[in-house]
Amino acid sequence: MLDEKRDMPPLGTWLMSAAPGPSEAIGHTGFDFVVVDMEHVPVEVANLPDILRAVGCTPAEPIVRLAWNDMVMTKKVLDAGAQTVMVPFVETAEEARAAVASVKYPPVGVRGVAAVHRASRYGAVPDYLKRANDETYVIAQLETPEAVGRLAEIAGVPGIDAVFVGPGDLSAAMGHIGDIGNAEVQALIEKAARDAKAAGTKIGIVGPNPAMVRRFLDYGYDFSAMASDIAMMTGRARDWLGELRGQPAKEQGKVSSAY
Repeated sequence: MLDEKRDMPPLGTWLMSAAPGPSEAIGHTGFDFVVVDMEHVPVEVANLPDILRAVGCTPAEPIVRLAWNDMVMTKKVLDAGAQTVMVPFVETAEEARAAVASVKYPPVGVRGVAAVHRASRYGAVPDYLKRANDETYVIAQLETPEAVGRLAEIAGVPGIDAVFVGPGDLSAAMGHIGDIGNAEVQALIEKAARDAKAAGTKIGIVGPNPAMVRRFLDYGYDFSAMASDIAMMTGRARDWLGELRGQPAKEQGKVSSAY
């Protein structure tokens, strides 16, 4: 996904619908990646394979955002077929090391070994266990000023492939909940991009609309998600209803959100 030869940074979106159909549809619209959210969406391990199958029919790459930095959940998600996981609320290098350990087989980590599961194509990939550590990726999500302040040490943990700023939680932690456009929040978001470049690590973020995503890319972010499948669907519906009813979209109850 993070190919240095790309003309433009990879663009993605969040999947909030928790359903294979919309996930497959959004994957065909041109996004480079989609984030399957298991933190704020009722996606359980049992229905994750169906969503991954749906996205797998499209050009988009799936990233699974875990509900928490939990070894048991991580193991199940990887066995279900996830290759790239985003770990929320990573605050320290120690927590980053725990995330990597959960994703990697021994001797690098502590991922439990099973021979037959979806990730190994139910045993049809004979060398899966030897290849898996090189084919699984970890993105550490930074969601507080303290985490951003430790960006270099978190990114420096072997096995952390990229960091990702969560602007919604970051703004809340800074006392500006719901206002990612606040000047103080934006200043820290911009600093994170500079710090990531200095540390030699890739950094991503999510924005609510094209204008904000452009701003983030101008700051130096390497990849960005934009809104979500549900936000784009409901936003377009409100825009069209507002047009027919002669009312601005904001009067239709439009809610601004990073997702």
